[in-house]
Amino acid sequence: MWLFLVIMVLLAGAFLVGCQTTRSHYESAPYQVVRASGQFELRDYPQLTLVETPMAAVNGDNNSFMRLFRFIGGGNAAKQKIAMTTPVFMAGSSSNATMAFVLPAKMGPGEVPRPADAAVQVREVPAGRFAVLRFHGGRNARNEAASLRQLRAWMQTETLAETGGPVFGYFDPPWTLPFLRRNEVMLRVDPAK
Repeated sequence: MWLFLVIMVLLAGAFLVGCQTTRSHYESAPYQVVRASGQFELRDYPQLTLVETPMAAVNGDNNSFMRLFRFIGGGNAAKQKIAMTTPVFMAGSSSNATMAFVLPAKMGPGEVPRPADAAVQVREVPAGRFAVLRFHGGRNARNEAASLRQLRAWMQTETLAETGGPVFGYFDPPWTLPFLRRNEVMLRVDPAK
C-alpha cells in the first residue's frame, strides 16, 4: 500500500513538472517589463511578425490552429519548417476573431515564406506598451471576460488608457491541467504612462 502511494505521488509529481516544462522548450515573444504589481505587468514589446488566420468563433474549433501549424510545418511557398513559439494569440469578437503564432525573432519580415493557404496571412504588429494580466484556467469565455475585467480595473487604478482591443495569449498545450496553464490578457496602452 505504501509503495503504491509513493509511486502515485512520484507519477503525479512527474506529470506536473512535465506540464510546466512543456512551454519552456519554445521561444516566447520577447518583451521587457516596465512595471509589475502582483499578476499585472506593464510591458514593452518590440515589433512582432505574426502568421494569422481567421477563426469562425472565439470558442469554436474551426481548424484555425491546424492551418497555422501546417504553415510552420512546411505548408508555405518555400516548404520551410519554422519553429513553434509561444504564446498562441487570439483576438477579436465572435464574428471577427483571429488566431496567430508569433514567428521566431531571428526571422526578419523579408525572410518569412509566403503561406500556401490563402486563409493564412503574415502580419507585422508595431512595437508598443501593453498592460498584461497573467491568469490560469481553461480557455473559455467566462475566464476571458473575468480576466479582462480585472485588467481594466487595474488599469483604471494605474490611470492607463487602453488604445486597442484585448489580445489573449495561451502558452500551454490543451492537455495541461487548467490550474497549471499560463494564460494572459493584454491591452495596448498609451506609451506615455
